[in-house]
Amino acid sequence: MQNPFWKTKSLEELTGAEWESLCDGCGLCCLNKLEDWDTGEVAFTSVACRLLDGESCRCSDYENRKATVPECIQLTVESVREIPWLPPTCGYRLIRDGEDLYWWHPLVSGDPETVHQAGISAKNRTISEEHVDIDDFEDYLIDWPLHVGDLAQERR
Repeated sequence: MQNPFWKTKSLEELTGAEWESLCDGCGLCCLNKLEDWDTGEVAFTSVACRLLDGESCRCSDYENRKATVPECIQLTVESVREIPWLPPTCGYRLIRDGEDLYWWHPLVSGDPETVHQAGISAKNRTISEEHVDIDDFEDYLIDWPLHVGDLAQERR
């Protein structure tokens, strides 16, 4: 049996379809983050981009997102290599770092719901930025995107 593409290819070698399939649908990259200007430390908030569907954890207008949200960060090979805030469970980060995908990743499980069942996603844990003043984002600081829970680690 042939090894899956994510075990044999680097990020640079992926096709467009393979690249897109590395997204596990967690929605964590769509959470607003705050950076400490003095230390460079990045903190996650539960305040989501206005285009994030909090139930599915998918962008509600993926194809046109840059027109609506110009500051949306497009994940590319270059940006994945430079972005310090990718969560430890991110498929792009894992492949970048030579790691394997977790059991709940849709490419492994065959089911896009396992990312939610494992408690990794932002599903039903966010508030839209449309409802929060930017000056209040620090009231919504969270640390759960930076932890991999026991259920998520099981069967890795």
